[in-house]
Amino acid sequence: VMVWLRRCTHYLFIVVVAVNSTLLTINAGDYIFYTDWAWTSFTVFSISQTLMLVVGATYYLTFTGVPGTATYYGLIMTVYTWVAKGAWFALGYPYDFIVTPVWLPSAMLLDLAYWATKKNKHSLILFGGVLVGMSLPLFNMVNLITVADPLETAFKYPRPTLPPYMTPIEPQVGKFYNSPVALGAGAGAVLSVTMAALGVKLNTWTYRWMA
Repeated sequence: VMVWLRRCTHYLFIVVVAVNSTLLTINAGDYIFYTDWAWTSFTVFSISQTLMLVVGATYYLTFTGVPGTATYYGLIMTVYTWVAKGAWFALGYPYDFIVTPVWLPSAMLLDLAYWATKKNKHSLILFGGVLVGMSLPLFNMVNLITVADPLETAFKYPRPTLPPYMTPIEPQVGKFYNSPVALGAGAGAVLSVTMAALGVKLNTWTYRWMA
């Protein structure tokens, strides 16, 4: 019985983190509507996605101990998001307004760090965390390349519930951040190490709770 309780607790954590990652991802697509804050939002959402990916992927990876599990976790996030985005049909949005599977390359780097260091957890935390933190904002920029023009999409599909102060407007000349990818990568590389350590530690805590 305790074995099954332990397994169920593990899988419950995985599902909870994956679902929250999906919700963050759906929100991350919204920054193209807020063109005045696009780069600020891009940086914030890139970091949030990075942290959710790395904590769930390292937890799942160290739970199974099999390199490749992090990529599988990234695939779970991708599928969850695509299914959830299907609901946008009912809201009148085009289905091509969808996030690309930007987590997969970063998750592959996490698996590679785990495999190359012969399943060393400390190396996974340090090297894997830095790799994910630095790479995901770069891959997330693919979203801006693949989706339709932000202003065109924002005006063509206005949100009826959008408050006046959030109404899309022409972006001003100045940008709050000069390089959102660099800022997101720098902050993500530091914070991801902490979240990777948390993901690994969750396994220990789970076993103690269920012991």
